[in-house]
Amino acid sequence: MTSRKKSRMSMLDSLAAAGASAPAMTAQASSMMSSNRALRSARDAVDSHRVWDLEPHQIEDTRVNDRLDPNDILDLREAIEANGQTVPILVRRHPTEPDRYLLVYGRRRLEAIRNSDKVTKVRALVANLDDDAAVRAQISENMARRDLSFIEKALFAQELVENGFGNQSQVAEVLTVTKSAVSMAIAIAETITPELIRAIGPAQGIGRPRWDALAKAIAETNPSRDRLIAIAEDVYKTFTIEAVTEGSNADPADPSVLAFEAVFKAVAPAPEPKAAKPAKRSSSRAQALTVGGRKRGATLRRTAKGVSLELASGDFADWLEAEAQTLIDDLHARWQQQAEDHNAQ
Repeated sequence: MTSRKKSRMSMLDSLAAAGASAPAMTAQASSMMSSNRALRSARDAVDSHRVWDLEPHQIEDTRVNDRLDPNDILDLREAIEANGQTVPILVRRHPTEPDRYLLVYGRRRLEAIRNSDKVTKVRALVANLDDDAAVRAQISENMARRDLSFIEKALFAQELVENGFGNQSQVAEVLTVTKSAVSMAIAIAETITPELIRAIGPAQGIGRPRWDALAKAIAETNPSRDRLIAIAEDVYKTFTIEAVTEGSNADPADPSVLAFEAVFKAVAPAPEPKAAKPAKRSSSRAQALTVGGRKRGATLRRTAKGVSLELASGDFADWLEAEAQTLIDDLHARWQQQAEDHNAQ
């Protein structure tokens, strides 16, 4: 790097430190910074090439919450205390308050450091983003790290619309889904209610059809949401107790999935018992015949297709086979004569 460039970067660092992040920044200096385009450009240039060490209390988190599972803060805090904060969070400067920042993404890292007695500074990148770009950056970062579950997307979409980020079409574009999918997801979230959804949790693996079924069951039965929330909370309590008592051998099941199943069971109507099907009557009837005084010497069987005669092999069977046509003719003639006699009466 040339001496001129070094001098320029040093000047920018000094400018940003004195005019942007120093606690003693005056209102006059803040006004000058916000009204002078050249100074703002210089400040943004500094932001783009360095990682800042900020006080946690300088950062406000006003974002729409897109996560329902904040319970792993403790593990993250221990990791940061042991190894340091390896990945900076992203913030943007507060539009009206000097020495203040708005969180773009990195909520878990920020909360972990806020709850730490060992780590006092938050490593952060400062970006020049408006509200729309900040939300898009939040979504992009979180969805790249772990896919949001269906209900997380549904609740997120609902809150984006309610907070004025955009209409359903604009939200659909950000979430890379169709407008109809956003409309359906918001309808499901509104029926179940955000409070119950947060009590259940992300429920990874539970897709739209089952959440839709839960919403329809709630709409039909109109149960107490407080009772359902209590059911979900009891699942988490039981899961925590079992995890503590069983140690590392505890079942690694997702408690939010268990909470969903418990709530669904509480509201979904029990399936009606299926009526027992009447036993099918056999269409086949068999009649044992006596042949030459020997019982069951032959079997006459009637089926849907007709009548068959089963005769044990032997001389009589051979004779019957040879005389079959004559016997059939005789029998048919006898049947006709009986029919004629019957009609004549």
